[in-house]
Amino acid sequence: MATKLLDTSRPKFTLHSRGYALPKRPTVVVCVDGFDPEYLEDGIKSGILPTLQSFTEKGFHVTAKSAMPSFTNPNNVSIITGVPPSTHGISGNFFLDRESGEERMITDDSLLRGSTILAEMDKREVCVAAVTAKDKLRRILSHGLKSGISFSAEAAGSATLDENGIENVEKWIGRPAPSQYSGDLSIYVLDAGLKLLQEEQADLLYLTLSDYIQHKYPPGSRESDQYLREVDVRLGRLVSLGAVVAVTGDHGMSSKATATGDPNVLFLGDELDSKFGDGWGRVICPITDPFVRHHGALGSFVRVYLNRPEQVEDILEYCQSLPLVEVAMTGKDASVIYEMPLDREADIVVISRKNGVIGSKKSEHDLSQVKDHPLRSHGGLSERDVPLIMSCPIRDDVLVQGKNWRNYDIFDLALNMVV
Repeated sequence: MATKLLDTSRPKFTLHSRGYALPKRPTVVVCVDGFDPEYLEDGIKSGILPTLQSFTEKGFHVTAKSAMPSFTNPNNVSIITGVPPSTHGISGNFFLDRESGEERMITDDSLLRGSTILAEMDKREVCVAAVTAKDKLRRILSHGLKSGISFSAEAAGSATLDENGIENVEKWIGRPAPSQYSGDLSIYVLDAGLKLLQEEQADLLYLTLSDYIQHKYPPGSRESDQYLREVDVRLGRLVSLGAVVAVTGDHGMSSKATATGDPNVLFLGDELDSKFGDGWGRVICPITDPFVRHHGALGSFVRVYLNRPEQVEDILEYCQSLPLVEVAMTGKDASVIYEMPLDREADIVVISRKNGVIGSKKSEHDLSQVKDHPLRSHGGLSERDVPLIMSCPIRDDVLVQGKNWRNYDIFDLALNMVV
């Protein structure tokens, strides 16, 4: 193993009331972004995922729930902390700062509350590596890392020893960083993980991919099959190097297009303008991030902030009446039901039905970015299901019948429950 020194006097540590053992052999946790169970089911049925099929047959496999909202940032942070957003504080990619009134994109760890499993392992001299597809996420996942390796495929060419714990990544991998709008961005992450494992530079790895392919291509499509086949081959190679491999997703993915192929969108801000006039407040789309070609900032979960709180009942009732809406409730209720931080919640939360998305105002979304394919997106209750898979069996005593598995149970599984 790469570990120089394990603190044998403290073989376990507790974080957010959960205990974690130090890895006894190399352990790799992979988050396949947008890993809807349909991709796994279709891939196994068609025979393109022999590695994952062997995991489901000889290891451990359940369908788990992601954290809400079912977006990238909240779920990746839940995975590396082992708790829901109500504890760690990250509940979107984009939010409204109530104090300043400014809309802000989350691109670093400044809003993260508490430590992470990766940081706690790093403190105990475990060699840790976190490799991401997107650099905005890398800045969050590297929270608290002092000596570990943390870099993104997107910014591989600019990685430095001081910032990332590694340099000359493109030369080391043997090819330049791919386009951020490609499936190869994720393959680059997996190739980096393989090389770190081969060179014994890390004992605990967190590899998190991009959902570019899943946003464009449904299960069973040629492009999706080609991408997942490449992912599956690399998972097999990780196992062949002696690693425990655990795989999950941050969220699922659903078609959000009409029968004619156009995005099936409720522009809630325009609807509320029409009903209540100017000045009622604004709609924030927390899916918003720099990767606009993925989804055009259109997801299935939005937050509504009111200028006049006395309007909450009328506006809530109106939101509940709209045909594309599955759930509309106060932010206070949503924070309890979906385990989100109350102090960072809006006045109203609105979640769309599976076949639709919710935007703010039509003028604020550039739909030309998603015209080349029928829209696929996530964020709602219908995209909470994700696979939770282990390469090896887990102990019989933890196979709790009827347990409500979450994607953020994955480090607990990989470190504490392996036979």
